[in-house]
Amino acid sequence: MNTGISLDPDVPHMMQACFAIAHVTRGARKRFPENCVEVLDDESAARAQARPELNQHAVEVMGPSRSSEGLRLYYLVRWLD
Repeated sequence: MNTGISLDPDVPHMMQACFAIAHVTRGARKRFPENCVEVLDDESAARAQARPELNQHAVEVMGPSRSSEGLRLYYLVRWLD
């Protein structure tokens, strides 16, 4: 899957795919600040804890990555709900 995110193969611990709950309004955003993402153990946990009516969406993300502004960001791979 081409997510538009380049990973450095020599430093695999920098960013990794993970499942999470994103506390955001679902829309066109492709990246989320660290304080809006709750990383979980697996996809089933993310799906079980999702509450779309409360803007708590199950997602697969890559991250964290440091932005040019110094923020730690997670990049959306796909919405699960």
